[in-house]
Amino acid sequence: MPSRAAAHTRGRSTVLAALTATVLAVTGSPALAAPGDGHPMDRAFARAAAEFDVPRDLLAAVGYGETRLDGHSGRPSQANGYGVMHLVSNPADKTLERAAALTGKPLGKLRTDTGTNILGGAAVLRSYADELGLDARDRDDINAWYPVVAAYGGAEGPAAALYADAVYTFLADGIRADAPGGEHITVTSRPVAPQKGALAASELRAQSPDYPSALWVAADPNNYTQGRTATIDKVVVHVTQGSYAGSINWFRNPASEVSAHYVVRSSDGEITQMVRDGDTAYHARSANSSSLGIEHEGFIDDPSWFTDSMYRASAALTKYLCDRYGIPKDRAHIIGHSEAPGNDHTDPGPYWDWNRYMQLVGGDTGGESPDGLSFTSYATQQSGSAGAQVKAVQRLLSEQGYPVGTVDGDFGPATKAAVTAYQAARGLDADGVVGPRTWAALLSAGPTPALQQGDTGDAVKRLQRALTAALGTTVGIDGSFGPTTATAVRGYQTSRGLTADGIVGPATWAALQSGR
Repeated sequence: MPSRAAAHTRGRSTVLAALTATVLAVTGSPALAAPGDGHPMDRAFARAAAEFDVPRDLLAAVGYGETRLDGHSGRPSQANGYGVMHLVSNPADKTLERAAALTGKPLGKLRTDTGTNILGGAAVLRSYADELGLDARDRDDINAWYPVVAAYGGAEGPAAALYADAVYTFLADGIRADAPGGEHITVTSRPVAPQKGALAASELRAQSPDYPSALWVAADPNNYTQGRTATIDKVVVHVTQGSYAGSINWFRNPASEVSAHYVVRSSDGEITQMVRDGDTAYHARSANSSSLGIEHEGFIDDPSWFTDSMYRASAALTKYLCDRYGIPKDRAHIIGHSEAPGNDHTDPGPYWDWNRYMQLVGGDTGGESPDGLSFTSYATQQSGSAGAQVKAVQRLLSEQGYPVGTVDGDFGPATKAAVTAYQAARGLDADGVVGPRTWAALLSAGPTPALQQGDTGDAVKRLQRALTAALGTTVGIDGSFGPTTATAVRGYQTSRGLTADGIVGPATWAALQSGR
C-alpha cells in the first residue's frame, strides 16, 4: 500500500536518460535495442514513463489492455475514448481533458498523435498515483500501482478490480505485440503480487442469474428497462469498439444510456452478464424488445481480437440461449448489429467469421438450395472464406463479366480483385468484402420487370434472394410472390425511403441493384 504522499515532480530534460535507465531497471522491462526511427511507440513509452515516473511496462500494459496498442487513427471508442491509452471524454470520465491540463498539450493532438497520447496516459496515471499517496519508493514498486490502474479504468468496485486484474495479468504473462506499422512492443513476464487494498474484496463477483458459466455485474438502471414487451426471438452479435472492462464500466455509467445482456472477453472467453434476459437492454434499437445482445471485446477493423476462446465461449452462450428460449439456430435469428432493422452500426464487421460461429453454435450456416444461389441467409464473405456461398459469389461475378478464375468456392486474390472492381463500378465501398449491400447488388442483377403479389418466376426468385441479403431476414425463395414476399418488399421500401406499396418497380430494383 502507499506509504506517504509525494508532490508530483516532472522529470527534467537534463536527467531524462538517467530516469529512463532507473525506470527500466526497477520495473524489469526487457532489454531492447536502442529505439531508433523504427521504434516510435517504444520510444514514446520510455520517454513518457521517465517524464512522469511511471513504470514503462505498466504504461505499455495499460495501453495494450485498452486498445492492443492501436490508436485507430484518432477515431473514438464506444465510450468516446481516444488513442493507444484510451483517453476518455464523456460525461462521467474526462481523462482526455485531465491529460491536456497536466501536459499542456492540445486536445486534438492528444486524440490523434500516438506519442502525445501515451504522454497523456502517463500523466493521468501519475496524477492518480499522487492522489492515492504513492511516494517515490512506492512508484518504484510495480505492485503498488494496482489502485492507480483501477482508478485509470474509471470504474468502482468489481468493475475496477476487473480492469486492474487484466493489466496485471498482462504483466504476469508478458506481452509480445505488433503495433500498427509493424513495430514490435515487448513486456517481459514477471511474478506479480499487486497490493489491492480495499479492492481485494471486489474480486468476488456474483455468478450470472441466467447463464451459469458467466459472472454478474449489473448495468446501471438508466441503461435498460425492466421487463419486455415482446417475446425473445433473436440473438444480436455486437463488437464493443473498446475493451472488455471498459465496456462493462460504460454500461455501468448512467450517462451512456446503452447496455447489452452479455460481454465476452477476447483473451480467454470470460463472460459477464449485465442485464437479465427477461429485461430489455439498449443495444439494437428496434430489435431491443425481442432480442438478447452479446458484446464482444475488440474493434471491427482488427481481427486479432476475435480469438478461438472468444468464438467458442460466445457460441456456447448463444447455443444455450437459443435452446432456452426456442430461438432457431439460423442466420435469420442470430444476426449482427448491422443486420438489425433501423440500425446504422456496422458491427460485428467484415472480419467476424459467421460460418465458423454458426458451426460452433450448431446451427444453420445458410443452407444451399439446388440452384447454388438460394440460401436462408447470406453471410459476409471475404479473403480466406470458403464454401458454397463463396462459390455463389464467384458465379454471380463471372456471369456479370468480372473474372474470378476458377469457380472453386475459395475466396482468393482473384475473387477479391473481382469483388473490388464490381463494387467500384456500382459506387459501393470497394473493400473486396461481400457484405449485405454487395450481396444484394449481385443477387438482384438482371432484367427489372415490374413485380407484385401473384407473380411467379425466376425474377421473383432473384428478388427474394436480394431481399434476404439486404434485410438480413429469411424470405422464402420459391419464385412465388406471396404475402410474405410483399411484406418483405414493403419493409425494404420503408427502410430505404421508397414508396412502401409492396410493388417492385424501377425505383425498388434500382435500390437493390445499387446495394442500397
